Amino acid sequence: MNTLSLASRNLLRNRRRSAMTLTAMVLGLVTVLLFGGYIRDIDYGLQTDFVQLTGHLQLQHKDYFQFGSGNPAAYGVAHYERIVDTVKKDPVIAPMLAVVTPILQIGGIAGNFAAGVSRPVYVTGTVVEDQNRMREWNDYRFPTLTRRLSLSGTAPDSAVIGTGVARVLQLCTALNVPDCATEAAKVEASAPELSDDISALAGLDKPAKAAPVGSGHPRIELLAANARGAPNVAAVNVLSAEFQGIKELDDVYIGLHLSQAQKLVYGSAPPQVTAIAIQLHRTAQLPEARKRLDELLASTLKGEPLAVLDYETLNPYYGQARSMFAAIFGFIAVLIGAIVLFTVTNTMGMAVVERTAEIGTLRAIGQRRGDIRRMFVTEGLVLGCVGATLGILAALVLAATINEVGLTWLPPGRIEPIPLAVRVAGEHGMLIASAAVLVVVAAVSAVVPAARAARMNIVEALRHA
Repeated sequence: MNTLSLASRNLLRNRRRSAMTLTAMVLGLVTVLLFGGYIRDIDYGLQTDFVQLTGHLQLQHKDYFQFGSGNPAAYGVAHYERIVDTVKKDPVIAPMLAVVTPILQIGGIAGNFAAGVSRPVYVTGTVVEDQNRMREWNDYRFPTLTRRLSLSGTAPDSAVIGTGVARVLQLCTALNVPDCATEAAKVEASAPELSDDISALAGLDKPAKAAPVGSGHPRIELLAANARGAPNVAAVNVLSAEFQGIKELDDVYIGLHLSQAQKLVYGSAPPQVTAIAIQLHRTAQLPEARKRLDELLASTLKGEPLAVLDYETLNPYYGQARSMFAAIFGFIAVLIGAIVLFTVTNTMGMAVVERTAEIGTLRAIGQRRGDIRRMFVTEGLVLGCVGATLGILAALVLAATINEVGLTWLPPGRIEPIPLAVRVAGEHGMLIASAAVLVVVAAVSAVVPAARAARMNIVEALRHA
């Protein structure tokens, strides 16, 4: 206690220098915490997007993730309704579940016979109401409104396509898609009828005529290989074209009702799906849920060739983004730490020079080298503790101010601006770790000046009196 009291009084002897040192420490800690809070908000935002889209976990055929995207019919999940029912009724997993829903993803070709154009597409068939409930997941309380799928409450033969698909299929005018070339938006007034073989594949009683612009929802045909490898066609009504946030996805996306997608691939055969998405109430429940699913696959579902994948595996971009931001944060933290290190070292060095006579006097009256060294290191610790406390308080205030201003930004993969937020309050791990590092850096910064002070010759030090 005597050492702590003496160190505090020594720091107050030169208030200006101590204040400048504290200012550098506070600014450094505030910078680290604000940037860390910004990264944390991006991390939670990405996690929320992926969990809303794919769930926390998915049950897939054990080889689908590696080989099944090009042949979903061969790597489908049979008896998926039994599997969904087993998961929902399991006494361990059931309390953790928010949504369990099947998904079918297939590749195919979309054609607009009215314009004589087609393109490869990626079709996603979902249970729309389940997907709407998945979109309500907001474990991190983002101030955003839940947007329901456009397929909600529509007929089974309805579809939603990406704006890139709409442009290629020349449906810009019918679907009010901007940025289309004039000639690409034109559709012949007298659209050609479908050939008899295409009409038969699509299940139509007679050759169908594509709906001209202005007469309702445009109609397109989807061609895909069925479970036996033969081509199959389904005609669907396009409700709207919606930008998907990423151009590569927007250029191929088509959303269908699950029943329509299953009919396109499996026809009258028993339907399958490519995945069963499992969304939990909390991300923290993921390890426990995954462990239980592995137990079910080894017991109740032993005969099913299934594998459990989490959202990080399903979305590699999430891990890549986290790694990138972690590297940036680490780089900034090292720079700030170096600045604090040299600032405190300089402050302690000047204090040693100014107090040379005092050090000689203390040594002359019986203070040991270790006592001198401890006194200066304690001064560094005091500076670090005060700087950490002030830095945390300042960061909390500034973060709250930024969150209340209402700034927005458009992150990658988003289709609309989101609030700019800095998550500092409540991030106890980040706050404690940052404060602890600052205190350690301040203490380490005082070690060299303290060692120099402890090594002073008593007679030489007293000459400065």
